[in-house]
Amino acid sequence: MKPDLKQIQAPIATEMEEFETKFRDFMKSKVKLLDHITNYIVRRKGKQMRPMFVFLTAGMCGGISESTYRGAALIELLHTATLVHDDVVDDSNYRRGFFSINALWKNKIAVLVGDYLLSRGLLLSVDNGDFDLLKIVSNAVREMSEGELLQMAKSRKLDITEDVYYTIIRQKTASLIASCCAVGASTSGAAGEIIDKMRTFGEKIGMAFQIKDDLFDYGEDEIGKPLGIDIKEKKMTLPLIYALNNASWLDKRKIIYLVRNKNEDKKSVNEVITFVKKSGGLAYANEAMNRYFDEAMALLTEFPDSEYKHSLEGLVRYTIERKK
Repeated sequence: MKPDLKQIQAPIATEMEEFETKFRDFMKSKVKLLDHITNYIVRRKGKQMRPMFVFLTAGMCGGISESTYRGAALIELLHTATLVHDDVVDDSNYRRGFFSINALWKNKIAVLVGDYLLSRGLLLSVDNGDFDLLKIVSNAVREMSEGELLQMAKSRKLDITEDVYYTIIRQKTASLIASCCAVGASTSGAAGEIIDKMRTFGEKIGMAFQIKDDLFDYGEDEIGKPLGIDIKEKKMTLPLIYALNNASWLDKRKIIYLVRNKNEDKKSVNEVITFVKKSGGLAYANEAMNRYFDEAMALLTEFPDSEYKHSLEGLVRYTIERKK
């Protein structure tokens, strides 16, 4: 049976509603323009998977407390700040199908809004003495920045090995989900050993999540046409890395040439996609994704059965079975 987000959210439905109200309060400002923009951000929220990881982990590890709400808000504030800044860096006009902040209010305002969200997150923690949570989440933001910069540096040379790829996705994506689970465990009053275990659990989910994302770029039967966006942006993902590692010298040289010089040409991008599919790159990446999934699920077996645990397992399945 396919996991359904509403069912997954059931044990924490009340908390998620309450969180939404608290989160709006945390974002409030005395500046009318800022309030207008933060309202726009809140109304266009995504699936709320990050807060779900926080609340379900807290529930499973000992119980949801007032600091769980602040921990989830801290993650959302700091993560939203990085997304607003990302859209400026990437000169992107859309975020989740809606206009980005920089598209509607220009770059200068978008940068300042990102700064404001960062400071709100920091103050929320400092004012409440949540220094342990601040440490967990600040480390994740540092790692996300490092991962992004490492990827940019490597995309210029196109010399990413499998090890470097894993480092990039561990920092860029997995560190945030790891921090959600660590924060959830920490706010439940769990011991350090459990917090570390849940951080590892979240990291493995994040790795599987990103590999799934990379597979979308090549299209699958149920998704339809391949996108080729990563190739256009010269991002070396696992399917392509595997295909190049197992190609002849001539094929490797040709594909790298296409990615470097013809990445805007649709026909060339499709040629790269076909090459990866024929080389078994998708099957290899799928295998890696399932390995991380299995390792994450194995960590959950150590916890007693509860509705929170079952929902957490459902959320893990959802991350690798989602269609977009």
